[in-house]
Amino acid sequence: MPNRLDLPSDFRWGVSTASYQIEGAVDEDGRGPSVWDTFAARPGAVRDGHTGAVACDHYHRYAEDVALMQGLGLDGYRFSIAWPRIRPTGAGPANPAGLDFYDRLVDALLAAGITPLPTLFHWDLPQALEDAGGWLNRDTAYRFAEYTALVADRLGDRVPAWITLNEPFVHMVYGYAMGIHAPGRALMLDALPAAHHQLLGHGLAAALLRERGLDVMIANNLTPVRPASSSAADEAAAAAYDALHNRLFTDPILLGSYPDLSAFGVGPELGGSVRDGDLKLIAGTSLDGLGVNYYNPTRIAAPTDPGLPFAEAPIEGVPRTAFGWPVVPDGLRELLTGLRDRYGAALPPITITENGCSVADEPAADGTVSDPDRIDYLAGHLEALAAAVAEGVDVRGYFTWSLLDNFEWAEGYHQRFGLVHVDFETQRRTPKASYAWYRDMIAAHRARRAG
Repeated sequence: MPNRLDLPSDFRWGVSTASYQIEGAVDEDGRGPSVWDTFAARPGAVRDGHTGAVACDHYHRYAEDVALMQGLGLDGYRFSIAWPRIRPTGAGPANPAGLDFYDRLVDALLAAGITPLPTLFHWDLPQALEDAGGWLNRDTAYRFAEYTALVADRLGDRVPAWITLNEPFVHMVYGYAMGIHAPGRALMLDALPAAHHQLLGHGLAAALLRERGLDVMIANNLTPVRPASSSAADEAAAAAYDALHNRLFTDPILLGSYPDLSAFGVGPELGGSVRDGDLKLIAGTSLDGLGVNYYNPTRIAAPTDPGLPFAEAPIEGVPRTAFGWPVVPDGLRELLTGLRDRYGAALPPITITENGCSVADEPAADGTVSDPDRIDYLAGHLEALAAAVAEGVDVRGYFTWSLLDNFEWAEGYHQRFGLVHVDFETQRRTPKASYAWYRDMIAAHRARRAG
């Protein structure tokens, strides 16, 4: 039986997914190629040559997946819209078939009593825009705003709140600085214009959403940063990393300025990409909520080479997920209270928009899927969340990652994060033990709410 959690009566429960990771149907109904289609086709880019061409076939099986969500008793579903389905080349008129798909999905969710929470950009940039420079090109921010208007005009009558960007820090670092993710560029600090242009796109899109009476959020991947020791060098390295990972995409929106990046040899103009009026635009539309994606803390030491002003250090003595990530539930409480302390009245209500773990789970002989490590992970993090709420942090909801096992980016189909097991050969869905646990957790909270 799930633990009792002292959470607000209107606390919202949900799950999250992303378009390229689950939809498949990459060549259907006028969808254009994305950077992930191109990247996954590159030899050696994705483990074992896996691609998202079929993924979970959600494009054809969305009704089955909505039924699984309804079985959980969810309040909300966070999904992403595939920009290449709406504007196959990133510009020009909308593709009617692409809009029709999300129209059907939204209607199915509402019929099931589930509130849609769409993310407008979860890394699948139209390849034509990448060919023109991608997020290194300022014009991409304006194409993003145009795409936002097309989608909001079609769905905004039924969808009250929108997330502009998912994890822009990860997209910049993995996609443009290190080349681990699409589009596969390895520019290191020369990738910083991709930070500013994503934020500019957020600001432009937020203004358009606001004009339509819609709420605006962004989902940032955040991590509590811990120095490896109390030495001045480790403390300075941790501060530099915190500025890059946590503050680069949060300070401009909440405070109207970039953090001090001088440790990286970078000034407030971010390589010349910042123009007069940009920061006013980025901060001009206050957030209705901050999405927080949390997986683990980060331990930082003084640099061991001259390339960067920090070095990552391992977190010892804790369990690890199948991905090798350290499991530190109290890091979530630490992160949430730290946000409250840093931003004070500027901090909007928080929603946990991703939290979950990869487990090497497979069906047993009887067809069931036992994943006690995932249950322990979720329980520990929900307890940490409740502790942060008890300390006065305004957290409005929790969306676990993920509903389904899916295409896990550069790891292909080797990492399973889902509450529901997917056999990628047959597309058979099998709810895991964690699915039942989460369902019961939600039902117990709802019963207390009704009482």
